Amino acid sequence: MTTPRWLDEREREAWVRLGSLIQLLPAALDAQLRRDSDLTHFEYWVLAMLSEAPDRTLRMTALAERTSATLSRLSHVVSRMEERGLVERRPCPSDRRATNATLTDDGFAKLVETAPGHVEAVREYVFDGLDAEQVDQLVDITEAILLRVDPDGTRTGHVRRL
Repeated sequence: MTTPRWLDEREREAWVRLGSLIQLLPAALDAQLRRDSDLTHFEYWVLAMLSEAPDRTLRMTALAERTSATLSRLSHVVSRMEERGLVERRPCPSDRRATNATLTDDGFAKLVETAPGHVEAVREYVFDGLDAEQVDQLVDITEAILLRVDPDGTRTGHVRRL
C-alpha cells in the first residue's frame, strides 16, 4: 500500500480557501441573478453557452458537457426555460435521434438585459479585489487546474487559452 501524499500546511490552506470559493461564489452569483433577473446562475450559463454557439444552437449533449450538467438536469432546466420562451428544443436535422436547444430571440434579449448586472457582480466579487498581476496569476492558475480536470477541453474548450 502506498503512503498518501498528504497536503502540507500551505497546500491545505490553499485547498480550504479554494473549496470555500467553489461553494460561496456560485451561491453569491446565483443570489444576484435571482434577485435582479429571475434567473439561476445555471440558467444564465445555459443562455450564455447557447449565445456563443453557431446559430445559437447546440445539441443537448454538447450543452450538457459545456455546462457540466447531467442530461437529466439540463433537460429539466431547459423545459422550464422553454415555458418562459427563452429556449426551444427541436430534433437535430442531421441526426433525428438527437435534440438541439436553440436560444430564442427572447432568450437572447434576456441575456443581454441580464449581462450588465451579472458582470458587475463578477467584478465586485472577483476582480475588484485583485490587481492586474493577480488577474494574470488567476488566469494561469485556473488554466493549470483546468488542464488537469478537463484535459481534452470537452467542457471548457471555448474558454481555453491556446
